[in-house]
Amino acid sequence: MIWSEEQRALREGLRPWLDVINGDHIERDARAEFPAGHWRTLAKTGLMGLPIETCWGGLGQDLATTMYVLEGMGEQCRDGGLAFSLTTHLVSTGIALQRFAARELKERYLPSVCSGERIGAHAISEPEAGSDALALRTTAERDGDTYVLRGTKAFVTNGPVADLFVVYARTRADAGPLGLTAFLVERGTPGLSCGPPVGKMGLRTSPLGELVLDDCRVPATHTVGREGAGFLVLDHVMKWEILCSFAVTAGEMRHRVDRCLEYARTRTQFGRPIGSFQAVAHKAVEMETGVRTARKWLYDTARDFAAGENVTTDIAITKLLVSEANVASALAAVQLFGANGYTAEYGLEKDLRNAVAGTIYSGTSEIQRNRIASMLGL
Repeated sequence: MIWSEEQRALREGLRPWLDVINGDHIERDARAEFPAGHWRTLAKTGLMGLPIETCWGGLGQDLATTMYVLEGMGEQCRDGGLAFSLTTHLVSTGIALQRFAARELKERYLPSVCSGERIGAHAISEPEAGSDALALRTTAERDGDTYVLRGTKAFVTNGPVADLFVVYARTRADAGPLGLTAFLVERGTPGLSCGPPVGKMGLRTSPLGELVLDDCRVPATHTVGREGAGFLVLDHVMKWEILCSFAVTAGEMRHRVDRCLEYARTRTQFGRPIGSFQAVAHKAVEMETGVRTARKWLYDTARDFAAGENVTTDIAITKLLVSEANVASALAAVQLFGANGYTAEYGLEKDLRNAVAGTIYSGTSEIQRNRIASMLGL
C-alpha cells in the first residue's frame, strides 16, 4: 500500500514516546508489572482513539490507517504486553461502543476511553467457555429498568486494572446466538468483583484476571447494541481485534527480522559473518517471507472488511498465518542469536514467550483450522 504523508507522520510521531517506554521493558516483564505511567504516556499519542470519531475525542482514522500506525508501534515498542493491553482497550471497548452503543453511552464513556483515563476490558471467556463462546453461562435477567448479571469470566485482559468492562451474557437460554447481549459495566458496580493478576508465560505486563458477577445490577441503558445482538457485537469486535492486534505483531516481526539481519552480518564465526552460512541465511529468508506474507494478508483482509465483503475465511486464515509465522520467527531469532538469544538480556526469549499467546487468544490455531475447513465445506 502507498501511505500518505499524514499517515506516515502519525506513525513516525510515536517514536519519541516509545523510546521512553522501551527503557526498562525487560525488567518490567520480569516483574510482571502493568506500567501505569507508560499507559498515560501512550495516551498522549492519540493511539487510544485512532479509529474513534473526532466528536468523541478520537482521531477519526480508518481501519487501514489504524493498523498502519499500530504496526509502527509494534516495530518501535519492545513492551509487547503494553501493546496488547492497548489494542484490547481500543477494540473491545472503543470500537464496540462507537459501532453499537446508544448516543448516551458514547457521550458518557468514549471521550475517557480515547484519552486513556478509563481502561477498557473484554469479558467473554469463561472457565468452561473459551473458544466455544456460545456455551457461556453468565446470565442477564431483566428486572425493570436494570439487568441482573450472574456468572464468572476468565482470562479477562486488563481485568485487574480496567475501569470499564464489556461483558457478554445470555439473556435468553433457548435462542442460540440471538440469546447473547453485551453490557457495559463499570468497576465499582455492586456485585462486580475483579480478581488479582494471573501469572502467565508471556505478555506479562498485560494483566489478566477473573471477573465475578454476583447479582450485579446494570442499567438497561448500558446494553451495547440491542438485547440479543451480543453475538453481532462480538463478531465485529473480534474481526477488529485480530486485524489490529496482529498488525502490531507484524511490526514486531519486522523489527525482529531487521535485528537478526544486522546480527548475521556482524557476528563472525570461523572467520566469516554467520550470515554467509546457508543454514543461517535460509532462516533469515524464512523470517522475511513470513513478515511480508503476514502484512499482505492483514492489509488485504482489512481492505475487504472495510468494503463490506464477507471475510470470515480470510480473517481465520490471517489469524492462523500471522500467529504461527510469528512463533516461527521468534524461535528462529533465538536460534540465530544462539546463547545470547536464550538469555533474558537480549529480549528475544521474551518475544518467543509472547508469540505463543498469539496462537491461543482470539481463537486458537486449532479453532481457526476448524473454521476454515467448515467454510471449505468439510
